Amino acid sequence: MTGVILAGGNSRRMGFNKAFIKINDETIIEKSMKLFKSIFDDVFVVANDILLYENLGERIYSDVYGNSGSLGGVFTALFHARDNWAFVAACDMPYLEGRTIKKIHDFPRKGYDAIVPFINDGYHPMHALYSKRCLKRMELMIKEGNLRITDFLKSKGIKTRKLLETEFGNLPIKTSIENMNTREDLLKTGLSSRG
Repeated sequence: MTGVILAGGNSRRMGFNKAFIKINDETIIEKSMKLFKSIFDDVFVVANDILLYENLGERIYSDVYGNSGSLGGVFTALFHARDNWAFVAACDMPYLEGRTIKKIHDFPRKGYDAIVPFINDGYHPMHALYSKRCLKRMELMIKEGNLRITDFLKSKGIKTRKLLETEFGNLPIKTSIENMNTREDLLKTGLSSRG
């Protein structure tokens, strides 16, 4: 299976590139890449500015459709994936947890197009599995200008498997899905250094 890190955000609210926040002398994206390589056979990054991530030593792709948000990032991930399914995560998730990702990876996929955690009354589409069957519908929505990934997950013809917190047992799903959007989020984590 393919694992993809999306690093396409502009980080407007943070004021700097969140992928390069450091955790114990390692950037979040380096930490995520190392974790993904221990789980998936095929790993790459989707980014707006591919030159920023050249030192990772992995494949990097720019968005097939520019300025298309997270939906465009997932589309690009699936477009380039070597496998029929791809697990996608954002680059600003400092606590991605391997056992939790593997749990999502191992859920029965037959009959579904997307497998997405539904925690605290909301989908977490940046910590989820998608099938290449999603490509046509995603492309149509992007061309229509509807970039809301939650609209995609609820759209006609897309079968989304909603994973509730109880299905993860004692695994730290709430921690694994955490991301950082603002300086306040960063201060709460104590990860205040920048790469």
